Formats: sequence, structure tokens, C-alpha cells
Amino acid sequence: MVGKSACGWSVAGRVATVTLNRPERKNPLTFESYRELTDTFHRLRHLEEIKVIVLTGDGAFCAGGDLRGFSRLSQEESVAHIRDVVYGRVQRMVRALADCPVPTIAAVDGGAVGLGMDLALACDIRLAAAGAYFRAAGINNGLTASELGLSYLLPKAIGTSRAFEAMLTGRDIDAEEAERIGLVSRTVPDDDLLDTCYEMAERIASFSRPGTELTKRTLWSGLEAGSLEGHMQAEGLGQLYVRLLTANFEEAVAARADKRAPAFTDDK
Repeated sequence: MVGKSACGWSVAGRVATVTLNRPERKNPLTFESYRELTDTFHRLRHLEEIKVIVLTGDGAFCAGGDLRGFSRLSQEESVAHIRDVVYGRVQRMVRALADCPVPTIAAVDGGAVGLGMDLALACDIRLAAAGAYFRAAGINNGLTASELGLSYLLPKAIGTSRAFEAMLTGRDIDAEEAERIGLVSRTVPDDDLLDTCYEMAERIASFSRPGTELTKRTLWSGLEAGSLEGHMQAEGLGQLYVRLLTANFEEAVAARADKRAPAFTDDK
């Protein structure tokens, strides 16, 4: 594990794990931690051996922004910090996670509250422990519940009516409901959460890196596609790119003939 402040990270084989590590307060995010997480995601994206990133928390996922930091500020200082943090550091943190080229998996245990819910939704895949819950908490604090990116990401994950309800009521969404409405792909027993995430990560990592990266990019761009025809053109270009620049397809055909698992090298 590297570092012991807002987050630590480790690499095992082809999978990196980023862990929020302020368990005594359920991993709230401070002014400093926004930059630390941004730097961590930027660093990991440049490590060629990494094919998947798992984001989790020590003892819980993330309790959101650390409100104690704001309570010590004057009104003038608070406005200045909001301008810097909200319109700078937080946006960069969320974008750094969402823009990671490799697939990302959120392992949600305990609460994913406010900005913690943002982080979970910025990941490509979300798995929840049975005791997990989600809350768009801004409305409960006398603010907006939109956080940074939440009002964009949540309707795409669960639909508009459910997103409006969740954000306007500020209520908890437990793991069972989260799976039912598509906020998470599955719920698993608490003790099995990380093992299940790592099993999924290893399966994804066994495929070609350009294949998984382009699949991720295509899925996200499909959410914004203006037409089926235009999006199919983009899909076709991705297939052509991997087909021409790697020997992965030939390896898949040979492995099937040999009745073995393919070993994708991403080389030509």
C-alpha cells in the first residue's frame, strides 16, 4: 500500500486497488483528499500493466465530503473554498476517475453518500455488499443534491423518475433496492464483496487491453450517441483498429482450435 492519508493503492498482477482509508469516520473526503485521489487516478492510468481498477473503502465506501472542514470557515472563506473545491478539485477528481481508460469497479460496502455516491457512479461497474446503501445527501444539508456529476450520472443509471425521487427526497437506497433498479449490477454477502470484485476484475483483465478499453469507451459514448447508425460506425472503427493492430483475433481462433484459453498479448 502506498501512502496513508486520504487513500492508498496497491497492484496485484493486472488489477489495481484504490482504498479510501479514513475508516474512523467512514472515509469522508477532505479538501486535500480530492487532489490525492485525482493524482492517484492519473498515475494509475499510465501504468501499462494495469487492466482494471477496483475502488473501495476501508470499513465503508465513502461518507461524502467532510463537513467539519467547512464548519471551521467563515462565510467568506467558505464561499472561496467552495469556488476552489467544488468548481476545481472535485470536478478534477470525478473526471480523473471517469476518464480512466481501463474498466473501473466500485466495491461499495457501508454508505456511498453524497460525493461517495458520485465516485461510485463514476465507475463503470458497481457491486454492493448486502449492508451497503446510497444517499444523494446534498438536499439533506440544505444544499442541492446534484453534487458534482450526480444529476448527470444517476438518471443514466436508474432512469429519470427514480433519479428525481432519490435526489429530491435524500432517502437511503439499500443494497437490495439498488440491485433491483440497476444502481448496482449485483449484491453479494458482505464478506464476499472484494473477492467477487477481484474475480470479475481478473476475468476482464484476461482479455485484451485495447479490446476492453475500446469497449468501455464505446459503451460510454453510446449513452450520448445521436443515432444508431452513427454509433455503429464508431463501433466498427473500434473493431477494425484492434483487428489490424493486434494478433488477438488470430490467437482467439487458434486457442479455440487447441481447446485452451487464449493468451492475448496485444502485439501484432
